[in-house]
Amino acid sequence: MSLIKAGRSHLGLIGPSFRKGRALFQAPTTSPAPALVLVDDDPALLHALSFAFGTQGYDVRPFGDAEALLASPQATEGPICIVLDYKLPGRTGLALLAELRARNVTAPAILITSNPNAWLRAAAAAAGVEIVEKPLLGHTLEIKVLEVLAGGR
Repeated sequence: MSLIKAGRSHLGLIGPSFRKGRALFQAPTTSPAPALVLVDDDPALLHALSFAFGTQGYDVRPFGDAEALLASPQATEGPICIVLDYKLPGRTGLALLAELRARNVTAPAILITSNPNAWLRAAAAAAGVEIVEKPLLGHTLEIKVLEVLAGGR
């Protein structure tokens, strides 16, 4: 199943540099399916991302806050990519990632946020985390997920 076909993707429209009808890349086909741990307090965004990535074959594990994820240690088992919102209730996405790292969760992570300042960019870089800026337009997030699952970060 391709992520991008006939000029559209579940996650957004493709730009003019892509030829209509050709797949840009394929969803990972490893077994078991790679998991995507999503943590965002916006229910609409969490649902949309869960649906979009789920239709591409990912084992989506959605959480509305940090505490729910921390209470479910099995969610971070196996081959996963963690997508964290920066502004979560009770703690930041970077603080959640630090807690996961303290629990020996070494999975790659992506931070999603709006208008990151220089301090946040530096803190994310120090934590080894890529930032994808909101609004999530185009294919930036899906491309970044594929990259980190392939070992690109």
